[in-house]
Amino acid sequence: MAGKASIVLAHGLWADGSCFAKLIPALQAEGREVFASQHGLDSLAGDVDCVTRAINHVPGPVVLVGHSYGGTLITKAGVHDRVGALVYICALAPDDDETSQQHLAAFPSSPVFEHLEVADNRIYLKESGIGDFCGDLPLEEQKLVLATANPPIADLFDQQVPGNAWRAKPSWYIVGTQDRTVNPDRERASAERMKATTVSLDSSHVPMLSQPNAVLEVIRNAAKTLE
Repeated sequence: MAGKASIVLAHGLWADGSCFAKLIPALQAEGREVFASQHGLDSLAGDVDCVTRAINHVPGPVVLVGHSYGGTLITKAGVHDRVGALVYICALAPDDDETSQQHLAAFPSSPVFEHLEVADNRIYLKESGIGDFCGDLPLEEQKLVLATANPPIADLFDQQVPGNAWRAKPSWYIVGTQDRTVNPDRERASAERMKATTVSLDSSHVPMLSQPNAVLEVIRNAAKTLE
């Protein structure tokens, strides 16, 4: 059997690696190598490259975890030969013939999209929309999320690169039933299409912050299949 699986974490829009701060210490305490990809949301190809470098940085086998747009990234970067399992957290999972935008637009838009503004060719989350993003967090934590809300380049969801790891690798999917950022019906359909082991949580878009223990259980279950 292999040793402890490593964990690589890929964040989404309006976030950085700190969105996994409630997961990382617990996983490290189990003796796992953990690394969060810090990508700039400047281009899909560049972000996938960042995730690939993170995979290269840790020993295999690797559980690749993606939140939100991070799901697109692990779908692409997950074709890496040392990635053995994928965990999607309220995440996008486009097929090779879909952009992130096409994948998302197949279902009705969610409330958060009423609270965005474009400036300097970046898409910013307005303060008025933070409740639709992470409304089940205490107010102090919502303010921290807003302060670290890394804005993507405006056309990021229209970009495409090849690769689809979930077609060939075992996947787990966490559905946030109260998600107001990615439509929960989109999430459920994604999980069904990839034949993922699916866990539904009564959470906003950020269960790794609002229900970290439940998310940790899913990651551990994925890791056990590689150990």
